[in-house]
Amino acid sequence: MFRLLVAQSVSHGLVNDRQVSIKSMKVLVVENNLQMLQQLCDILDKEGYTTLRAENGDEALKSYHSNAPDFICLDIMMSDLSGYDVCREIRKTDEKIPIVFISAKSETIDKVAGLEVGGDDYIVKPFDVQEVIARVRAVARRCLASKAKPGSKDDGVFYLDNLKVMPRDLRADKNGKQIELSLRDIKILKLFHDNKGKVVDRDALLDHCWGVHIMPESRTVDWHISQLRKKIETDPANPQLIKTLHGVGYKFEDVPGGSQAGL
Repeated sequence: MFRLLVAQSVSHGLVNDRQVSIKSMKVLVVENNLQMLQQLCDILDKEGYTTLRAENGDEALKSYHSNAPDFICLDIMMSDLSGYDVCREIRKTDEKIPIVFISAKSETIDKVAGLEVGGDDYIVKPFDVQEVIARVRAVARRCLASKAKPGSKDDGVFYLDNLKVMPRDLRADKNGKQIELSLRDIKILKLFHDNKGKVVDRDALLDHCWGVHIMPESRTVDWHISQLRKKIETDPANPQLIKTLHGVGYKFEDVPGGSQAGL
C-alpha cells in the first residue's frame, strides 16, 4: 500500500526529487560503543544524511572503500585499529574527505594529535547534540562547496516567494535574515518548489525526502513540517508558504502580493 500511494502521487504530476534535487550525503559513523553509535546515527538520520555504520577500525576501512562516503565521524579508542590509524590509512590515498573525530579523549594533546594525523575537526564526548549538528553542517557545507564545478555559476539557489534557499550553504535568507537549515529541510523545500501549486501528500514526502527504505512514524512528516514552519514562516500558526490541505497533504503557492507573485 505504501509503495502504491507513492507511485500514484508521482504519476499525478509530481516532479521526482531524485532527478532534480539534492542527493543524500553519506556519512560513515565509526564507533565501538553500540549505544553511542545508535545515538550518532539517529542525530544524522534526522538531519537527512544516509548513515553507514562501523564498529571498529577494520570495518571502517572496508566501508570507506566499498561505499565511498562523503565524510566520516570517527571514534579514536577502538579494539583493533585506533581512529588515528584509520585516519592515517585513509589519508594515504584521500586528502580531501572530511574526517571528524568524536572521542572521550579530551586533553589538548589528544585534539592536536587528531588534527595532525589529518582530522578536520574534533568533538569531545559527552557531546551536546546541537554542537554535533552545527559541526556536521559545517563539514557538509565544505563537502558541497568542494563538489561544485570550478567556475560554475549554478549554485542551486531557488526561491519560495521571498524565501531564498541556498542548498550549498544549508541556509536560507528571508528579508535579510539568515536561517539555518538541515539537509532534509532543503530536500523538502526543493520538492515543494519543483511542484509549485500541486498537492504533495505525506507518502510522497516520505519517499522523496526520507527514502523508501526508511519507515518513520506516521506523524514524522507533520512534526518536521511544523518545525520547518517555525524557521521560515513569518507566523508559523498561520503559514503562507507551506499550506496544509487537511486529509490530503501540503501545497506551496506564491503568497498573494508577495515578492514572487506573478513571476
